[in-house]
Amino acid sequence: MGECKLDHSTEDVQKKLAEQSPFLPQERVEQLRALLETGLSQEKLNELFHLLKKYDLATSEERAIREEKMEQLLG
Repeated sequence: MGECKLDHSTEDVQKKLAEQSPFLPQERVEQLRALLETGLSQEKLNELFHLLKKYDLATSEERAIREEKMEQLLG
């Protein structure tokens, strides 16, 4: 995942989550939806967007890394 200089809005992240939700565990989708309702910092919005971006195309190893990072975001 390369660095992106674009700032992503909460709506952008919600759309990306909706796109990728068929590929994520349902519990994780619900956790991330709830997290988005808390009002994340711009840095965390950007990080979550990129964790979700092309999740469906990621290898199982890459998915495991992304899920670990999502878990860290969830605290």
